[in-house]
Amino acid sequence: MRVKWKLIGRVALAAAALAGAALVWKRDELARLYRVNTLFAEDRIVDNFMHMDRLFWTVPVPRGDGPVRPLPADPRPLPQTFRHDWGEERVEDYLTRSATTALIVLKDGRIAHESYRLGTRPENLRISWSMAKSVTATLIGVALAEGAIDSIDDPADKYAPALAQGAYGGVSIRDLLHMSSGVDFDENYADFNSDINKMGRTLALGGSMDAFAAGQERRVAPAGENFRYVSVDTHALAMALRGATGRSLPQYLSEKLWGPMGAEAEARFVTDGHGAAFALGGLNARARDYARFGLLIAEGGAWNGRRIVPAEWIDAMGRPSAPPPAPGSTERYGYGLHWWIPPDAAPGEMVARGVYGQWIYVNRPERVVIVKTSADRNFMKEDRRANYEAAAFFRAVTAALR
Repeated sequence: MRVKWKLIGRVALAAAALAGAALVWKRDELARLYRVNTLFAEDRIVDNFMHMDRLFWTVPVPRGDGPVRPLPADPRPLPQTFRHDWGEERVEDYLTRSATTALIVLKDGRIAHESYRLGTRPENLRISWSMAKSVTATLIGVALAEGAIDSIDDPADKYAPALAQGAYGGVSIRDLLHMSSGVDFDENYADFNSDINKMGRTLALGGSMDAFAAGQERRVAPAGENFRYVSVDTHALAMALRGATGRSLPQYLSEKLWGPMGAEAEARFVTDGHGAAFALGGLNARARDYARFGLLIAEGGAWNGRRIVPAEWIDAMGRPSAPPPAPGSTERYGYGLHWWIPPDAAPGEMVARGVYGQWIYVNRPERVVIVKTSADRNFMKEDRRANYEAAAFFRAVTAALR
């Protein structure tokens, strides 16, 4: 009888321990979901955008032991006003209205302007959001040059077989770079049940981004027919890159780009619960290192006597080459290989852009790079007019530097 009661006691203790562990797990899951649901709250958005490691799993992107690329100061005044499609505006009013958190302007590799706002500091690691897409595309060019990828006309599932059975089966790397996969994906951030928000919950709750991408089943058009912005296209692209190189995205970024370009600080990449990088928007870096990345692009992909990114790949990324937009689109930007081209752009003018006002503007002929990070909760209102105001602002700053 005593043995029986001892056994019952052990079972009860084990059950209690399991229940306690489940409670802790559930509490952590609920807390994480709450943090995601309040990520863009007015009283939290700035701090959240500087500290994504408090909200999500992240992994380091080491800068290595190489030299830091110097960015000498050469202060120049910003223009007082600029004109956009909705009238003339004071620059200071625009920067305030668009909730700017950092602004860096480079001319000829020198810092013409550097300022930090809304209580943020130079050392903060700022969330890239979709600027990370342009970083991922840059690494595709590196992998192509190294022979890890044979051709961007290869289907992505050649390198990521998990994609073969779903809507991404047979879609080429080129079509992913052009955002022309034809996959049906709702990017409406305002709809709780949209695909983009389902993806966000998958990320927050420790699900698998690979499984989410491979599990897409609906198509609205044949691949290559229309430009249709689908964020998960970038994750499919990153899966192919990982399969081709045998490196995780953060590892490959560190080895091939972050260290060689002379970054000053370690970056971090948001990951899912399985360690896969959130390629479509999860890079976190200092504003100055975003500027160094832009400068590498502006100067054709070489620094410190080393070819880092093929010059012809940079040309291709910044050339509007995507198919025409899907019917009903109001997008006035052109699209290259995961880089945006502003309306009426001169050759060599290109931008990486992210939601809520993240920008890397590159004007290669003018030798100008502008980084603007923001926490702009109004970014998507009025048919995303913020995109066109930003282009006008960058061009006004560029003109003032001539």
